[in-house]
Formats: sequence, structure tokens, C-alpha cells
Amino acid sequence: MTDTVPESARQTLERLYENPEARITSLFELEGDDQQIDAQLAVFKALANESRIRILNALRDGELCACELQVVLDAPQSTVASHLRELTDADIIKKRRQGKWTYYRIGDTAALQLLDIAAALDS
Repeated sequence: MTDTVPESARQTLERLYENPEARITSLFELEGDDQQIDAQLAVFKALANESRIRILNALRDGELCACELQVVLDAPQSTVASHLRELTDADIIKKRRQGKWTYYRIGDTAALQLLDIAAALDS
């Protein structure tokens, strides 16, 4: 694995460290777990859409049915269903069926905290 290090980076590390190979090995360990990164990427992809953020903000006060979310987004059922599927697949929201209606709620308040952090970063 250490043979994949660009030559310029290797030369710099050789100047900085007594044991550059040990440092290179430790740097490869920082790469992270692929499964965890894929899960994080799925969450950020799901959040990277204005309509999905609007859905999450609407769900802050409690669960809503899909038809209510159509009103919130002023969008057709198919569009809302697509956004809800994306959020559900990323485990950001949960759903429950009651008769012929499907209700959605925030699955974990961490999603709302993430949106709050994003808003705070913009201030």
C-alpha cells in the first residue's frame, strides 16, 4: 500500500519524519471505514435537496401524512413520494401505515441537529 504514495509526498515525509514508512502506514489508517463513509454519504446526499430539507423542517413539530407534505411542498404526489423514499432509505425519517394513510416522522433528532448546525455555520 505504501507504494501508492505519490513520489512528491513521499519525499516530503522523508524530510519530516525519522521513520517515514511508519508515518505513511499510520496515514493510511486514517482513511476510514468504507461502510461508515457510505452511510454518511447517503445521509448527506439525502439532505442535499431543498425539498427534502423542507420536509424535515415540516416534520419538526410531529408526524405528517404524505398528503399534508404535498401541501407543504406544493408538489405532486409522485414528487413527494420520491423525496420521502430518499429520506426513508437514508434512515432519516420513519414511516407508519394507518389504514390507507402513511405517516412520516423524524427518525432520529440527529438529523435536525445536523440541519441546525448547517444553519449556524451560515451565520
